[in-house]
Amino acid sequence: MLNMFKAKTVAVIGASDTKGKIGHDVLKNLVNLFPGKVIPINTGASEVMGLKAYPTVSACPDKVDMAVFCIPSKFVLEAAEDCGKSGVKSVIVISAGFKEVNSSGAEMEKQLAAACKKYNMELVGPNCLGIIDTHAKLNGSFAKMMAITGDIAFMSQSGAIMTAMLDWADARNVGFSRVVSLGNKAGVNEKDCLEDFADDPNTKVIAAYLEEIVDGPAFMESAKIACKKKPIVLIKSGTTDAGSAAVSSHTGSIAGADQAYTSAFKQAGIIRAKALDEMMNYSLAFSACPLPKGRNIAIITNAGGPGIMATDAVINNSMQMAKLKDANYQKLKSALPEAASAKNPIDVLGDAKPDRYGLALDTALEDDNVDGIIFLVTPQSVTEVENTAQLVIDRFKSAKKPILCVFFGGTLMAPGEKMLQKVGIPNYTYPEAAIETMRALCDYADILKTEFKKPEIVKVDKEKVKTLMKKQTDNKDFVLGLESIDILEAYGLPLVGNEEAATVDEAIKAAEKMGYPVVMKIVSPDITHKSDAGGIRLNLKNKEDIKDAYAKMMVDVKKHVPHAKIEGVQIQQMLIGGNEIIIGMIRDPTFGPLVMFGLGGIYVEILKDVSFAVAPLNRDEAEKLIRSIKTFKIFEGARGAKPVDINVLIDAVMKVSQLVVDFPEINEFEINPMKVMDDGVTTYAIDMRIMLNEKCFNK
Repeated sequence: MLNMFKAKTVAVIGASDTKGKIGHDVLKNLVNLFPGKVIPINTGASEVMGLKAYPTVSACPDKVDMAVFCIPSKFVLEAAEDCGKSGVKSVIVISAGFKEVNSSGAEMEKQLAAACKKYNMELVGPNCLGIIDTHAKLNGSFAKMMAITGDIAFMSQSGAIMTAMLDWADARNVGFSRVVSLGNKAGVNEKDCLEDFADDPNTKVIAAYLEEIVDGPAFMESAKIACKKKPIVLIKSGTTDAGSAAVSSHTGSIAGADQAYTSAFKQAGIIRAKALDEMMNYSLAFSACPLPKGRNIAIITNAGGPGIMATDAVINNSMQMAKLKDANYQKLKSALPEAASAKNPIDVLGDAKPDRYGLALDTALEDDNVDGIIFLVTPQSVTEVENTAQLVIDRFKSAKKPILCVFFGGTLMAPGEKMLQKVGIPNYTYPEAAIETMRALCDYADILKTEFKKPEIVKVDKEKVKTLMKKQTDNKDFVLGLESIDILEAYGLPLVGNEEAATVDEAIKAAEKMGYPVVMKIVSPDITHKSDAGGIRLNLKNKEDIKDAYAKMMVDVKKHVPHAKIEGVQIQQMLIGGNEIIIGMIRDPTFGPLVMFGLGGIYVEILKDVSFAVAPLNRDEAEKLIRSIKTFKIFEGARGAKPVDINVLIDAVMKVSQLVVDFPEINEFEINPMKVMDDGVTTYAIDMRIMLNEKCFNK
């Protein structure tokens, strides 16, 4: 657990009597509620806000556990040294003017982090809003209000979003356990908070707003442990491709700036929210509701249109409409008016009073075929909004399945909405929001069933690849084409028969040795996508075909890529039939190797039917990666074809995963296509390319 939440004595460095100053607001927040001792530190005052003040922490006779810095950045280093020498365990540096400003500020931030490390002090910030622990009545922040006591822990990289969420939650009676403004994250980061929140007995749900992650793999490992204890709901901003580095492979161009985060969060058991309202919607539901046992949802409504919209949303969010048990269906059918619908969605009609709603809700709660309930109310002339809200309140705590309410409207529905908010029952403005939240509950129920296995180690010839890598880098050759063949062989990836030829005569000899028909491909370090440059000829059946193809290819390639260095051609065995796949990797700066699997060949960029996962992968993750593409049914034996043995595909993905983990100097990797033959078990890597990171060899 983080020491800052254990503090019994807190010093405010820069404490002030002047309203409007940060040092005044922080001191006031602490004095108002904190049961421990609060000590003002001010070099020019003997008393602040009626409390005895000291010029420095070291001058204070009490042992200080935590210090909150509210002073200009130029004084922070000296104060940090003083705190360290005085045995302070945690410092919250609210002060701005560090790396967010300029390079000199960044250097000062490094010195601050080093000082805190020297004295083994926790550092939150700098450039942060502070911290809150509602259960300890600790408000070490300059937020205008104290959070309501609750069980949602929230960390935010943005101080403004933190205060906005506190205000939003206060208006809706939503409580927090702990709140941390991370600021520049020179010390305490998202991993530290995640681990602390996971072990905090007062926290039931972990919510986060992040702009970047300091150590992706370490964060994933912590999340895999934390998500088994409590749900993690996270927003990651900065999801667009603007400013992302140019890449040359299909894998890199398809991956995009945000794909690694999407894949990593999914693998680590994190529920990702797209917006702040989603984050709070999900968090409130996790706080208040039991988890569903399955994905069968019942909708109770007093209007047809919203019921239809809700039904569509259920299906579109990977859930099913529950089929009521026949006895329950008959009970509703006999009790409801003839015009009502006893089938799901259960339409109790616009004139429904609370008793009719209550019958439908009780029936759905009792029915084992129903895993979750959407309770939808629209404002009709006879709708008893408050009495209908009360019937939900009466049943909510004892319910063994989630009930998500949609009191759909505005002014007329407000009294019911306020009643639900007062007791912490989730209510949503629109059906879609409630159903997306229900999906999040279902997703987390599945996460709890997921076993996070360690990646299996595949037997490979790693030393051979080390030797090959050294040779390439000694030659300053960072784009591997045909050189990739030996690397793939060392990792047990089967290759199609091939031979390089520098002239047309050598090409003929290679083809005759291999046996017709053959494929001819251009060999050039300057050409990534051979087909786009006219650098591939298929089904060459004799030496005349070879001569003709060679001559035309040279003309076409020079036309498309005039300055390309041509090293010759590659002659490959022509494979007939089968399916083409792509296995690739792009190295993400945060999470490392991001492996891609999908439909290969010329359709990669057109269909973009691919999926991604962060390596290293275990077999279960590799199988999920493969099965998650839209066209997976092709490999199950579509239109009478023999199904592919999925273990063959898993083996190939696992070997690529291990290769790119073993060799961090591989920046991009691609096999496209790898052909899976019609027997469903034989595979051949046909075209491959490896790009090395020059920085790895310039150290």
